[in-house]
Formats: sequence, structure tokens, C-alpha cells
Amino acid sequence: MASALLVNRTFDEISIGNTASLVRLVKADDIKLFAAVAGDINPAHLDAQYAAGDIVGHVVMHGMWTGALISTLLGTELPGPGTIYLSQDMRFRKPVAPGDTITATVVVQEKRRAKHIVLLDTCCTNQHGEEVLTGTATVIAPTQKLSLSRMAVPEVALRRHDTFDRFLREARDLPPTPTAVIHPCNAEAIQAAIEARDEGMITPVLVGPERKIRAAAEQAGLSIAGLRLESTEHSHAAAARAVELAAAGDVSALMKGSLHTDELLGAIVAAQSGLRTERRISHVYALDVPAYPKPLIVTDAAINIMPTLEQKRDICQNAIDLLHLLGVVEPLVAILAAVETVNPAMQATLDAAALTVMAARGQITGAKLDGPLAFDNAISFDAARIKEIVSPVAGQADILVVPNLEAGNMLAKQLIYLAGADAAGLVLGARVPIILTSRSDSLKVRLASVALAKLVVARRKAGGVVP
Repeated sequence: MASALLVNRTFDEISIGNTASLVRLVKADDIKLFAAVAGDINPAHLDAQYAAGDIVGHVVMHGMWTGALISTLLGTELPGPGTIYLSQDMRFRKPVAPGDTITATVVVQEKRRAKHIVLLDTCCTNQHGEEVLTGTATVIAPTQKLSLSRMAVPEVALRRHDTFDRFLREARDLPPTPTAVIHPCNAEAIQAAIEARDEGMITPVLVGPERKIRAAAEQAGLSIAGLRLESTEHSHAAAARAVELAAAGDVSALMKGSLHTDELLGAIVAAQSGLRTERRISHVYALDVPAYPKPLIVTDAAINIMPTLEQKRDICQNAIDLLHLLGVVEPLVAILAAVETVNPAMQATLDAAALTVMAARGQITGAKLDGPLAFDNAISFDAARIKEIVSPVAGQADILVVPNLEAGNMLAKQLIYLAGADAAGLVLGARVPIILTSRSDSLKVRLASVALAKLVVARRKAGGVVP
């Protein structure tokens, strides 16, 4: 067990032959963490398929990781705090792989009193006693005795953002989707359209005031040469024209530009739009949450402010049908409330219970529903177990149906900003999917939103349901 204190050895206390060691097990995550810090994405370290064909035949740890173990010893053990690291030569003898146990050792070989310089042999060996690194370190040893509290090693967890990778990969295998980009009159909106075009996701049709669109493209330093441009007088007219194009089949999806969401949705739900279905339109956040093992849908966090029971039924079904199109055969739907029991004073619990019964009676199809469930019970097996909740959904929900827009918006934003989630946005319930992106979205998130819409279009044409 390590001492609670870091105690150095001054130059005068150090003797030839003094030694210090540490032992570390190499884990796969160590490679990723080192790559994240150093920016070293050499496929020999990260790509098992590539590494299988190189000279070693498997993924190896970065060589400088073993060098970092030497630095740890010098700075914390021998000589310890107060040491100034002057130089290090290293010779890498054998590769280090995940699962290896590495012992790092430093041994004092020479002292030079003039400048309190100490030379140390440095070596790392694996669990077979084979040298993987050798070399010599030169340091200035401290002259002042120090005894400091040992700080805890920071706890670091990898954030794996690979949930969207499958959607992006599958979408790229499909032809570009003709998409009306509505009122792309700022640099961010036109850039989003061009990025999606360049990735092969969409064939954009720019709809809005021509002068403003061209000015936005110039501001962004982008060319819109060769793109179809449907000129309109203002944003309201742009929304109406885009809806006409979708209703006529000229485009298969809509993408929000720099107009207000209400303007766009108003044109879609208008009686004469041709895009309305029997369903209530609703918004989904498709979340890639690093701490959750699969995509997580939060709905509705953007459109329906205080949905009724009937509207919640449509919100559920829209999300279920989306996951069907994405390959989830029987989604698990948690109807959220503040508690997991029915309370007549809390309307959300009454609606949750009613929706659960409606699913049992075939009024909501294609999924397993349960509610009311508190958020922790919906996504944590431990929380559900502690509360003795027996449920086919608890702990493993695919879809979280929130009581109202405020709850959904706060939940989604907390997951984004505190849990590091990526959130693709899509509006469902019309005859074409509507892509909603935010100016703060990363390129990957914007493309994920487009990819979801593209998959919806392709799979609906192949026989899927209309979300």
C-alpha cells in the first residue's frame, strides 16, 4: 500500500545503487486514454485489423507510455518531489500489449556534486522478465527535504461516442437524399447543407431569398454553384415552398435553416400542406450518451408543450416506429414521471399508467411500455433493483417519454452538457422527416441528424411505416 506522503530523497541522501520500482497492468483503455492525451492515432495502437497485418501482428501500447512510467518514478519516488528532469534516452526493446504487466525501475548510477546532477539507469520489463525499455535519465536532485501529502490519482473515464457510427455508415451506403434546406441565410445553415452534401448524405435544394443565401455562402467562404436554388421573398414563403416541394415528391426530407422552428412547423401542419398524417408531429432527440450502452431516445423535448394523453400516444408511436426503421425490433419504452407509483395528484403518473394499458390493449404497437418510471429506474438496473421494481423496461429503456416539453428539454440538455451526450434531432409524424440542428452542434451531430432522416426515407420506401 502506498504511503500517504510523498517523501523525496535529497542529493546528499542519495547513494549509488539506490533503486525504486512500480508495477502497472496495461489495459486496452490505457491505449485509448494515451491516444486522447497525445493525439497519437497511429493505427498500430488503435486499429486491430490494421495491426494484425503489421510486423508485430497485434495492437501495441505507445512506446512513450512506458517512458511515462519512468517519469512517474523520478518525480514521485527517486529522487521524488523537487526533481528537475534534464534528459532521457530510451531504447525500445520489445512491444508492449494490453494484458502485459510492466515493472518500471530506476537505479542510481552516478552523482555529480557540482550541480547536484544524478544519472539513473532506467528499465521497464514485462511479466516474463523481458526488457521492453532501457535507457538513462539525467536529473537535478532536490537539495531541500520535502514531505508532501500524496494526491489521489485523477479518475478518468473514456467517453465512447460510437453510437452514431452505425447510422452514419449505413446512411453513406445509400444514394443522397433530395432535401429542401429551408432559409439557409446564415453561414452556419449554409455550411451544414454543404457539409451534408460533401459527405454524400443529401442533394440540397436551397429554398429562400436568393440574395441572402448567396451572401451567407460568401460569408462562409463556400460555393453553391450547381445547387438548385428556389428563390422566395422571405422565410414564411420559404417554408411554404419547401412544403410544396415535399408534397410533390421533389424532395424527400426537410432541413431547417435559419428560420424559426414555429414557422417551419406551421407550414407543415397547415391543412393544405399535403404533409400531415393522422399523427401528431413530435420531436425526438437521439442521444449518444457515453455512460449508456445503446442509443437513447428522449421525446418530446421541442414541440409539444403540454401534451394530452392522446398526443402522448402519438409521441410514443412516432418514436417506436423510428426505432423499427433503425432496426430495433421491439423497443423498450419508459413513460417517465417523478415517481414510479401512480399518484392521483400527479397527472404524469396517471398518463403513464394509461399509456401502459393502451399498449397492452393494442392502441400503441410494436414495443414494450411501462410506467410510471422515474428516470433512474428507467436507465439503471441497480436503481430498479433497490426499489424492487419488476418491469421488462426498467434499467434498459430505449425510449424515454417525458411528461412535458420543459421536463424533456431539461433532461436532454443535462445529458448533453453534464453527461457529454451527443444529440441528433428529428421531427416525426409528417410524411417526410424534418431535420433540426443547432448552431452549437458538432459536425458529427449534424451529420447524425441527417443520417437518421436519410435512413427513415430509404427504409420507408422499402416498406417501413411512416413515422
